[in-house]
Amino acid sequence: MSKRRFVMEFERPLVELEEKLLELRRIDAAALTPELAMEIDTLAAEVDRLHASLYRDLGPWEKVQIARHPDRPKTQDYVDALFEDVIELHGDRAFGDDEAMFAGLGTIAGRKAVVLGHRKGKDIKENIRRNFGQVHPEGFRKARRAMALAGRFGLPVVSFLDTAGAFPGIEAEERGQAWAIAECLATLSDLPVPVVVVGIGEGGSGGALAIGFGDRLIMLENAYYSVISPEMCAVILHKDAAKAAEAAGCLSLTAADLARLDLADEVLPEPVGGAHRDPAQVIEAVGVAVGGALDALATTPADRLVAERYARLRRIGHVVGESGTTGT
Repeated sequence: MSKRRFVMEFERPLVELEEKLLELRRIDAAALTPELAMEIDTLAAEVDRLHASLYRDLGPWEKVQIARHPDRPKTQDYVDALFEDVIELHGDRAFGDDEAMFAGLGTIAGRKAVVLGHRKGKDIKENIRRNFGQVHPEGFRKARRAMALAGRFGLPVVSFLDTAGAFPGIEAEERGQAWAIAECLATLSDLPVPVVVVGIGEGGSGGALAIGFGDRLIMLENAYYSVISPEMCAVILHKDAAKAAEAAGCLSLTAADLARLDLADEVLPEPVGGAHRDPAQVIEAVGVAVGGALDALATTPADRLVAERYARLRRIGHVVGESGTTGT
């Protein structure tokens, strides 16, 4: 039995036409009349036209849906394909091991590195075990432990972002969620090794930022990175999560937005329809981009890395007015 295709909200008109076309093509060839043949040709042309226009004119909310597609390549896929000799690190040495955060050591493009990433599951059971990629404080402390190892042994850090946000439950707050995120940011800001961040799916709030600040930010075309998820923004502003599409359009969260604002250094194109249409191609492109970023940063002295990372942070939010003055 074939796996049922997951249909995104904005794809429904196209999928309905595709299903109708498939049903018409299943009719016995002997019963095919000239009229039916003409209807099939007309419908096929309409499917091609809608397919081309649908994915060419994607808005922010449609890109958020693609970023959340359950078949999209996940952190574990990138680690398995791009890294060799991987040793996963477990636990924060204080409370426990959070499966929503991957931390490990490995080799990529001939370089030993520390690899971090939010980890979602590929089915319901795995997603529940990994809390749908929403990290607890112990997950962030595990990541910080791996960052410290990177600094101590001079290893670059490669980080994969794919979370709707840090886990917001009361138990996470009791165990110091905000403090754990702040400690990660403090560690990253002073880490004397190259840090390359890749946005592969969702990039929500402090949950993404905790491992998502570095020297290079590479974004997949349909990934997003935002101060808040569209749903939570809609709840705060409109008291209605159903207005998430409207909120998404106001958050400047797409990869193209981030490049325009000089936050993203590189945007990698995806196959038409999203990364899940050709995962191998996307993963290979990410590997090339990460290898190039690591090569470019490899000879930069540690003090200069830290100074330029600080300057990068300070540039965020500066705008130039008509008079030429700058502000925040």
